[in-house]
Amino acid sequence: MQTATGRDGATRRVTVGLLGCGTVGQNVLKLLERRRGVFASMGVEVEVAGVLVRDLGRERDVPPGTPLRDDPTFLQECAVVIEALGGIETPLALLAPYLRSGRPVVTANKALLAERWDELREHALAGRLYYEAAVMAGTPVIGPMSTVLRASTFTRLQAVLNGTCNYVLSQMEAGKPYAEALAQAQALGYAEDPPTLDIGGFDTAHKLTVLARFCAHGDFPYSSVEIEGIEGVTLEDVRAAKAAGERIKLVAELRREGDGWHARVAPQRLPMTHPLCNEGASRNALVYEGEECGPLIFAGGGAGGMVTASAMVGDLLDWVLGFPGHVPLH
Repeated sequence: MQTATGRDGATRRVTVGLLGCGTVGQNVLKLLERRRGVFASMGVEVEVAGVLVRDLGRERDVPPGTPLRDDPTFLQECAVVIEALGGIETPLALLAPYLRSGRPVVTANKALLAERWDELREHALAGRLYYEAAVMAGTPVIGPMSTVLRASTFTRLQAVLNGTCNYVLSQMEAGKPYAEALAQAQALGYAEDPPTLDIGGFDTAHKLTVLARFCAHGDFPYSSVEIEGIEGVTLEDVRAAKAAGERIKLVAELRREGDGWHARVAPQRLPMTHPLCNEGASRNALVYEGEECGPLIFAGGGAGGMVTASAMVGDLLDWVLGFPGHVPLH
């Protein structure tokens, strides 16, 4: 695999291409500037060769001199590409030829990873795909699952993986009806418009699919996840749960069932003492269970521009150091 540093210790210039310059993309650019010293200590100078945008005239909060482009031909001169576009078809069309050339990609795109795995699998197995930020953003879960946790026999995971649903349900606990809580989430920018991807459970299902490939089956299909969102949760449901000492959470769950695996995303009533209710009160949280390692709890920020950027730049640092991308079970 191509690495960024030479054996002679001389400074190497690494050309980076960025797809997308929304909230995440802008924060990636800021963090690359902020971490120039870290890269320099590795003998590396990062050069942003181009940032692909749809509208060159739109004002953006980026470092001075950032080369904004509306033509993707600059990708051919890049050693590594960071994808922050979102969506499926557009990024896949841009990344497919780049990946086929044997070069690495850093992405946070869980929908692309979940739904178009057939086109991406060979590149992931070759270590060319880095996607820590695809699940729980800056809270590292994919890295541990793809490395040290493989020594333990996986049995089950439960997780809260969507901040919008967390916010809406917490507002309902405070007495707001579902429609009002959702409208507030949209007004604050927590939910997309329309918010179906979040509240319908599809975003969580994408993330569960990605996780399942590290602990259940390397080709776990998105179509195998049962999906139910929080649209049907009422104030009466929330109050009944609270009276019983429980909270309602949108839970992603993966567990063994016979000779296979059962994956489901759905609202669940959990005891107030459950880790997903404590650690995941306002953040993402995941409980991983293995025979040898026992239960492990991961919790932290699962969304936000700089939080996501921290994982993406962390993946870039891994590539610079020569570590392969996140390789699923195979």
